[in-house]
Amino acid sequence: MKIAYIVPYVPNQIRTRSYNLITHLSKLGHKVDVFTVGSTNTDRQDAESLESKCAKVIYYHQPLWRSLKNSLGALFSGRPLQSVYSWQPELGRYLTKLFTENDGFQYDVVHVEHLRGSRYGVLLKSRFPFQSIVWDSVDCISHLFKQASVQSVNLFGKLISRFELERTRKLEGTLLGYFDHVLVTSSVDRTALLGLTRNRMKPAPISVISNGVDLDFFHPNPDIDRDSETLVFSGKMSYHANISMVRYLVTEIMPRIWRRRPAARLYIVGKDPSSDIKALNKNPLITVTGTVDDIRPFLWRATVSVVPLLYGAGIQNKILEAMATRTPVVTTSKALSALQVQAGKELLVAKDSEEFSRAVLQLIENRNLQREVGVAGESYVKTQHSWKSIASSLVNIYQQTLNLNKRSF
Repeated sequence: MKIAYIVPYVPNQIRTRSYNLITHLSKLGHKVDVFTVGSTNTDRQDAESLESKCAKVIYYHQPLWRSLKNSLGALFSGRPLQSVYSWQPELGRYLTKLFTENDGFQYDVVHVEHLRGSRYGVLLKSRFPFQSIVWDSVDCISHLFKQASVQSVNLFGKLISRFELERTRKLEGTLLGYFDHVLVTSSVDRTALLGLTRNRMKPAPISVISNGVDLDFFHPNPDIDRDSETLVFSGKMSYHANISMVRYLVTEIMPRIWRRRPAARLYIVGKDPSSDIKALNKNPLITVTGTVDDIRPFLWRATVSVVPLLYGAGIQNKILEAMATRTPVVTTSKALSALQVQAGKELLVAKDSEEFSRAVLQLIENRNLQREVGVAGESYVKTQHSWKSIASSLVNIYQQTLNLNKRSF
């Protein structure tokens, strides 16, 4: 199968969904051409590295000024800023020319990722209606904005979420009727998208394609001993949901833990920490690392991975990665909607800060429980979140979409 994969940011091991789907689709023998944009030298380097994982990578530079110009132009148009931020006109022209030269049948299927990439898909579908196009929404962004508009502790993030909410609802509802198939990472996101369906509009089929784990990369390391009382939180630290989690963790949960375990340490690991997150380094028991070359040593040494999710959409990759390294996880019930786990077995779940701190202390003070939860978590991701099996499921969806289009036309 020949697949055009359009993604509005350069796939890498941090942008794990597109990176691993592209890699494993190629491993399954499919020809994958990637079309992407980026704004930094690192993006360009990542694009060059990606060429070893697929057939071809077409990369266009997207300077920050262009994204800001796109966003400014959308302010009074009614379009969500997300939908225009990664629009690169030169890539749009390139795709149009490529598909025109091949009568719209250069590829069996076009895979377009995220709301930021949707405009490229709309362009191609409007010009080449016979082309099968799958839109990977990933998350229901309006569902995320609805939560952030109320619960985000970042004032700017809260205001942007409120500004974007109705615009995003309208566009996501429209896009459901535009493409041939829609993908999301969880059943909650599927339900949220279906709730945006407009009267008399028949939405495209919506399938849940969960995120996976690179099990060759994330694995236990028996040569490294776990610390006796170290907590780790990982994630991109400019993301408002992660910032909210860390603030909640530091203000509501850690003081309860420190009362009983005054030497317990917290590592906050992830790129681009905001200034207020960096300021947490003033506490000798907290380390904010910023960007690291490899997250695994932090997971291998950690006693517990903490994910006090307050709001969000889709699936939490940080949970899957910790489980794959056999690191026990404590999270909230909001994280369970995208996971087929048994609370108390593969991970521990808490409803408030008191329960959360108690679960963490339980794991710190009970080595047998640590091992049991860690082993069960690893077993779960091996059976439920293998990228190879997820990529195979995606191929089946591609084939169903192709067959349906053939019958329709």
